[in-house]
Amino acid sequence: MSDSVVPPPAQPPVKLETPQQFREFIDQFDTFLFDCDGVLWSGSQQIPHVGEVLNYLRDLGKSLIFVTNNSTASRQSYVPKFEKLGLSVDPSEVFPSSYSAACYISTVLQIPTGSKLFVIGESGITSELTDLGYIVLGGDNEEDRRAWHDEEYDAIVPDGDVKAVVVGLDRHINYAKLARGYHHLQVPGCHFIATNTDATYPSSRKLFPGAGSILAPLELMVGRKAVSCGKPHPAMMDAIEGVRGVDRARTCMVGDRLDTDVKFGVDSGLGGTLAVLTGVVKEEEIVSGRFGVWSKYYAESLGELIKAKQQ
Repeated sequence: MSDSVVPPPAQPPVKLETPQQFREFIDQFDTFLFDCDGVLWSGSQQIPHVGEVLNYLRDLGKSLIFVTNNSTASRQSYVPKFEKLGLSVDPSEVFPSSYSAACYISTVLQIPTGSKLFVIGESGITSELTDLGYIVLGGDNEEDRRAWHDEEYDAIVPDGDVKAVVVGLDRHINYAKLARGYHHLQVPGCHFIATNTDATYPSSRKLFPGAGSILAPLELMVGRKAVSCGKPHPAMMDAIEGVRGVDRARTCMVGDRLDTDVKFGVDSGLGGTLAVLTGVVKEEEIVSGRFGVWSKYYAESLGELIKAKQQ
């Protein structure tokens, strides 16, 4: 994404600082979508007052949804991480890209349960698809991790019953998985779905190949792009809307990146976006609209919203 200069919006980003500003901001929305790392926590520490803010929003009757591009984890597996950081969460509030892809397949594409799906990915994807009643081929199956013999490749044929190929981060990717995915996608009408297109992902202060790096060779092979169900792509919002029935005009995306979180909110037509300064983005980038993306609001941190309780 380039840093091209674009005209600023009629209303420049508003920095929220006073109790009244925070109250007026909160009152505009019924649903809040939150990125996690850099918004709720930093490393292994909860960002100050975030737990209080989340509980306050719940007390006000707001719906909370935690969105992440991580496809290796299911909703249920996120609960211990939240609890370890002192944050209460219900699995129904967690929306990783693994679940997003599953919901997109179920509610947007309306592929019938009981259908076959071929997965290049890990247990986060397979568990979410299985929970929705789909028959999963591939995925985290130990058998698919071994080296194949030449005659096994010769036996690969497209399966007309496979309704979609779903691709996410797969740390056991191999040639056989790509070959099988390629052949299934030769069947007319077979959908091509990605959990997200992140080129890399951070771990232990290093970067490693992400889901987009697994996806790229398959897109090159078949000559078409997958529908991505992760940020910043609007298909993720289509999945959220299909499951939760939210009113986009009364929904706000909260994140620490302009190019993924805020762009997701803008491109999905949400009523508002809030950028926080506890992660990646810097204040001068918000004000200048780096990446050609402008957040409607910004604040020092999500924890600052607790000021709304002050008189």
